[in-house]
Amino acid sequence: MKFVIVGLGNPGEEYQYTRHNAGRLAVTAFGEEQDFGELHTDKKVLGESTKGSIGSHSVMLIVPDTFMNKSGNAIKDIVTSPKIAERLVVVYDDIDLPFGTLKISFGRGSGGHKGVESIIKTVKTKDFVRLRVGVAPTTPSGKIKKPQGEQKVHDFLLGEFSKKEKEELKKLFARTGEALALIVSEGRVKAMNQVN
Repeated sequence: MKFVIVGLGNPGEEYQYTRHNAGRLAVTAFGEEQDFGELHTDKKVLGESTKGSIGSHSVMLIVPDTFMNKSGNAIKDIVTSPKIAERLVVVYDDIDLPFGTLKISFGRGSGGHKGVESIIKTVKTKDFVRLRVGVAPTTPSGKIKKPQGEQKVHDFLLGEFSKKEKEELKKLFARTGEALALIVSEGRVKAMNQVN
């Protein structure tokens, strides 16, 4: 069975280590960890891709070279039916989850995330797996301290990870990789039970 895993973000060096690129960074790290080979420019997907396998499942990794709100364009020639969409996994930053937490969901709305909105519009279904990577700041007791107001949220997401967060990313992406491997090998329901 073939899985398509997409890491959302913005292309270009100036966005590379921004919080909004958490999905893109996580999928790139996963490809390296699984020895899938270098991501390379792929005209068919408007981005970079690489292929490999996990167990008996073939996996295609995609990092779009479109901007976030056009993410759907990158996969329109790959995810061409609702049946294929069921094996689509979209990895992205979530400002409603504390930094370092992960949550797997299926068949939900976009939660206001422009990249997910674009994908729902393109594949014409909400029925695909999301792996949400928490990026929200927290208080010392672990409560979310989400920036208030559209501009502050925008600036926060397009800001780089803090020094402390950067030190945590390796561990976070190792956990993201485990979650992705679980989704592919054991299925989304089992993965949700373990990760959530």
